[in-house]
Amino acid sequence: MLDLDEGFTQADPFELAKSWLKEAEAAEINDPNAMALASVDRFGMPNVRTVLLKDIQANSFVFYTNYESAKGTELLASGKAAFVLHWKSLARQIRVRGLVEKEEGPIADAYYNSRALDSRIGAWASQQSRPLASREALIQRVNEIRDEKGENPARPPFWGGFRITPLEIEFWSDGAFRLHDRAVWRRKEVTAPWSVQRLNP
Repeated sequence: MLDLDEGFTQADPFELAKSWLKEAEAAEINDPNAMALASVDRFGMPNVRTVLLKDIQANSFVFYTNYESAKGTELLASGKAAFVLHWKSLARQIRVRGLVEKEEGPIADAYYNSRALDSRIGAWASQQSRPLASREALIQRVNEIRDEKGENPARPPFWGGFRITPLEIEFWSDGAFRLHDRAVWRRKEVTAPWSVQRLNP
């Protein structure tokens, strides 16, 4: 693996991220792909929540959610997001800031269809982030959707992927006596080449 001590200035940050994630999958007990996703509302007030990273592609990071949820509406309004992947067992983290767009074509369909049936039904049933009268009301809605949609529901039009294309990716690795190892890849636009800089801890 390319780490921050050897050859990092030549590394593709997406390949480095994949490598770190693969190591985390072998080390973390639960959800090695969990990331803290930040957005801002229309008043500029920040929001952060944990979501699951589902794919690292050649130039972006992809996760899935309800477009009408709080995070969905905030991301669509601003077109920007930030997230952190932190692996306590490896004493590493990756921070990303970038631009957001929907992933709602065949890739989103394929991911939706790969989920368990109950999860697919749940995507239809949950009006994510909106008030809920009771747990019983949600279960009733799930049962109604199950009867309505059957065993092979199509992906809801309000549910799909978000693709975060970074303008900045920072890799952080714990060091003795808090002399941590940090390096950041930056670019001014998504088609521009990366510049790489080591940072003070």
